[in-house]
Amino acid sequence: MPIYLDHAATSPMPAEVLEVYTRELARRANPSALHAVGQAARMRIEEAREDIARAVGAATSSEVIFTSGGTEADNLALKGLYLTRNNGSFDAPTRPRVLTTRIEHHAVLDSVDWLADLGAEVVDLEVDSTGRLDLEAALAELRRDPEATALISVMAANNEIGTLQPLREIGQAAAELGVPFHIDAVQALGQIPLDFAEIGATAMTITAHKIGGPVGIGALLLDRSAAPTPILHGGGQERGVRSGTLDVAGAVAFAAAVELVTGDLEARAARLSGLRDRLIAGVESAVDGARLSGPRGQGRLPANAHFTFPGCEGDSLLFGLDARGLATSTGSACSAGVSRPSHVLLACGMDEDAARSAQRFSLGHDTTEDDVDALLAALPEVVEQARRAGMVSATPRWMQGAS
Repeated sequence: MPIYLDHAATSPMPAEVLEVYTRELARRANPSALHAVGQAARMRIEEAREDIARAVGAATSSEVIFTSGGTEADNLALKGLYLTRNNGSFDAPTRPRVLTTRIEHHAVLDSVDWLADLGAEVVDLEVDSTGRLDLEAALAELRRDPEATALISVMAANNEIGTLQPLREIGQAAAELGVPFHIDAVQALGQIPLDFAEIGATAMTITAHKIGGPVGIGALLLDRSAAPTPILHGGGQERGVRSGTLDVAGAVAFAAAVELVTGDLEARAARLSGLRDRLIAGVESAVDGARLSGPRGQGRLPANAHFTFPGCEGDSLLFGLDARGLATSTGSACSAGVSRPSHVLLACGMDEDAARSAQRFSLGHDTTEDDVDALLAALPEVVEQARRAGMVSATPRWMQGAS
């Protein structure tokens, strides 16, 4: 059985969640139907919505808008809020400014770049070498022209290097200035406490498959006063914001996964932090030149350890570890198969060679000390082999010389 150290990409479904999911899949009904079977399905959807709302600190269950996942939720938040702030039009926007960082997930970055092509003015907020937002500079930028600002979007925790961001300070300032604040909390859910109401955000993205739920279901937490312009049109489900037949089985399993990871969050985070620190100390001791990316201790996600290995190609490390039964990652799974340096590491000031030498180890509910020790035993040889192979061109060999 391979040792799975890529929970940040997708976390395997625990038995408790799988049981709930498979039971629900055996039922059939559209929750919008008016017959008794349909209304029973609707009741299960609403119970799931209430469970998720309670776990993440939403004021009411109506603030949970189900989506197909994190990517859709990010797109809905950014594009929908931008349009609403600009009277539903891209023509001559009165609030063109969109504030974000360049270490966001591509679901945010690509949405922001799409808005820029249509007239938005993107303001890049600086991060330091650990990936942490320069809070003072960000607040100054937020206060510089709030009347012309459509929204600010900052992730709760970076999906590659695990850096946590100062959400409450941003939320307080954004609320005072009347600027919508969106959080991508996909990686943070189940690892750090999330309280949507306390943070003061307008919208917050979460998804199921990062916490052991099914792929294809997520949610946008949306303040009751917010009304983003829909980007999907149809039956008017989910407060008229996100049309589409609701996935009952997915929502119920999502709620079960949320309850599982948040019910004992403190103990879970402590266990993962211990494994993470064991891994970090072991890598630094066993591999010459290994460099931890992101901050240490409480400044990073409990389940994230990310290193660069000078002189190595990230893919060489990945395949070397994979051949030894260890599943790891070079970074975001959404960029898998694309031979290019991490945009996150470049934004943190690394050069391209360093950014291409990365390996992410992300832990989860089934990770053990033996798993960490197996990685530490295999890694020195894999690094040595990768260093002998050296860095390769960013252009795949089969493409070299092609016109």
